[in-house]
Amino acid sequence: MKQYKKFNSKLPSECTTIIVGKDMTADGSMMLARSSDFDAMMAINFEVHEDTSFGPTEFIAKDSKFRCPLPSEALGYTALPDFQFPGEWGSAGFNTAGVGMSSTETIFSSDKALAVDPYVENALAENCLYNIILPYIHSAREGVERLGSLIEQYGSAEGFGVGFIDDKEIWYLENACGHKWLACRMPKDFYFVTGNQSRYRDYDPTDKKNFLACADLIDFAQEKGLYDPNNGEFDFHEAYSRDALLDTTYNYPRVWGLQKMFSPKIHNDVTKNTFPVFAKAQSPITLEDMRTAFCFHYNGTEHDPYLHKNGKEPYRPVAIFRTTQTHILQVRPQLPKEIGCITYVALGMADLGVFLPLYQGVKSFPHAYLIGNNHADNESAYWKFRKLMTLGMKDYNTYAPIIKEAYQRLESENDLRQKEMEAKYLKLYKDQPMKAKDMLQKFSDDILNRAIAVADGLINEIFTRLTQDVQNEYMFHGA
Repeated sequence: MKQYKKFNSKLPSECTTIIVGKDMTADGSMMLARSSDFDAMMAINFEVHEDTSFGPTEFIAKDSKFRCPLPSEALGYTALPDFQFPGEWGSAGFNTAGVGMSSTETIFSSDKALAVDPYVENALAENCLYNIILPYIHSAREGVERLGSLIEQYGSAEGFGVGFIDDKEIWYLENACGHKWLACRMPKDFYFVTGNQSRYRDYDPTDKKNFLACADLIDFAQEKGLYDPNNGEFDFHEAYSRDALLDTTYNYPRVWGLQKMFSPKIHNDVTKNTFPVFAKAQSPITLEDMRTAFCFHYNGTEHDPYLHKNGKEPYRPVAIFRTTQTHILQVRPQLPKEIGCITYVALGMADLGVFLPLYQGVKSFPHAYLIGNNHADNESAYWKFRKLMTLGMKDYNTYAPIIKEAYQRLESENDLRQKEMEAKYLKLYKDQPMKAKDMLQKFSDDILNRAIAVADGLINEIFTRLTQDVQNEYMFHGA
């Protein structure tokens, strides 16, 4: 294992999450997606873990004092950790049972709630959740149940939202203070967006089909003065969650902007947290729509920080430079899980990145995607993509269109190639499973290597133009 100089980032870990039910998508798929917004210097290394009956029987965190026992039998799974903590901070992917997980969306409980049930130091946090849950679950609901029991047993070290997806449903869990939590089953004909805030409100403890929660969620809130039944129905957000002045510019605008994008007829007030928890899109949502959503930065408006070269813009965009990766977990239930479960990943900033398909049936990735640290290099995929977007951000209005056009063309080409490959896979996988597996692996390697080649070409193109710009600026001719 490579040893790197310890890298301590002081930037906050923040995200934007979008979930789409199967009747709200254009193709009947389900999507669970999130941007992982942290530190541009934090390279992501892809991981693949195999099924095992002899896995570790204890999880020992590398960056906290958290410990917990684990079952020795573990499912294989993919993960997207940062470079310095292999086996931790898994973030997103699928296991070999076809269950996907995305963790975590940073959220905040109210000071009043934390006063009666504070966070627990060195307890459950983003560093450990993914890797102690995904290898041990066989459905989205089971993921919620395992996470909920861990919250109650060990407590939470921070506020978080976590999503689970399988071939039947999507669940999203929000924790509250140290030991409380609520999870909702995603309605099939709605979508959900959130940015660093708890969004849940309604909770019916008798509706076990659509809600799961700690047993005393309402009673505890009433006992501790967080909820008064005389004021109306229980509201999870009002009882446990935070609304602060910062939210009006940092969090509300993202929800407002994305709901305006998907549902232009909804008239929200960007300054007030009155956004619907679940909303209906004006048109069925496509994969392309999701890719566009994660590129959102109030494009072309007075709040567009890149158009106006304004790093102090108060409205926080969805697409920010310090994103380490954005993922879209898509499940197409009508297909075998090996090709029906896909993690689309854009390394770095989604607006100047390219979404690449990682199929559940793929067992390895090109070496370039497995390496990289907190210093730029010429070998890792992360830094190839990151260097290009850095060049683009130096003069966004001039160079971003070149990058975006090339990547959009590549994504469209990949979409077509995927359809062709999947048709061939379906003809092979029943009678010639190994041949189908090999074909899928080769396809994945080709797609991922091709993306690196495109990025290399774009780096050279931008450098060529920058060189010409510098020469024009400092010509000193006239002899």
